[in-house]
Amino acid sequence: MNPAANNVLLIVLSAPSGGGKTTLCQQLLAANANVARVVTCTTRAPRGGEREGADYFFLTKEVFQQKVATNQFLEHANVYGNFYGTLKAEVLTKLRAGRDVLLAIDVQGAASVRAIAQQDEELRRSLMTVFLTPESAAVLEQRLRNRGEDEPEVVQKRLAVARQEVAQWAHFDYLIYSTSVAEDLRRMQAVLDAEKMRRARVMPPNF
Repeated sequence: MNPAANNVLLIVLSAPSGGGKTTLCQQLLAANANVARVVTCTTRAPRGGEREGADYFFLTKEVFQQKVATNQFLEHANVYGNFYGTLKAEVLTKLRAGRDVLLAIDVQGAASVRAIAQQDEELRRSLMTVFLTPESAAVLEQRLRNRGEDEPEVVQKRLAVARQEVAQWAHFDYLIYSTSVAEDLRRMQAVLDAEKMRRARVMPPNF
């Protein structure tokens, strides 16, 4: 086995809507050349400028369901009538190449990844999970309103879902309270640095 393989991370990041997950992922990828995103599968049609294999793998629903039936996904979900999923092979290929892999998924997806990783030594060794959230529902509500994307009743629906998601925080390895873009990145980077130095992930000193 490649000695570096013990030191790669499968980083699962979850957050409620408006929690700062997308921005943190963008910042983390920009700051860490060795962190890779995974191209996910979807059954929706390509949107303007999207490229097969770069933005998504665009599948028919029949092909997608075939992959579900043969347990090829680490996690998958139906989002407003379209299916999305993360292929286990895509993740393992990057991990085996010595890359850290970043998955930004919801709490149900994170639970699926945890369950599958328990049955797979390679994934279990690499997995670390982080939950990102503002410190209170009031802060999250203000963020959602400041975005100006949703009507008030939609904001309230998002908050109701967020309360259910935040209730799952204890199932994650780390909890980060989202404050600012720079501070979120600093805290996330500190978590990654600490994980890289865990005894189980490093080579013994050469003395």
